[in-house]
Amino acid sequence: MLLMFALERPDVMPVDDLGIQNAMKRHYGLEESGKILKARMLEIAENWRPYRSVACKYLWQSLDNAPG
Repeated sequence: MLLMFALERPDVMPVDDLGIQNAMKRHYGLEESGKILKARMLEIAENWRPYRSVACKYLWQSLDNAPG
């Protein structure tokens, strides 16, 4: 997350971040967990290159705006 927010790197995919995992599970209907989830996340995020950080920021924002 330091690479994304503080150093503003454009192509970071933080598969270990719980917020990103939860957002991707919600938006992509993923039910996997552990290593399988991380591999699936990387597979999905490959289409976002070279702006995976931007996509992750949108995923983070989507968690804040989720309906109760």
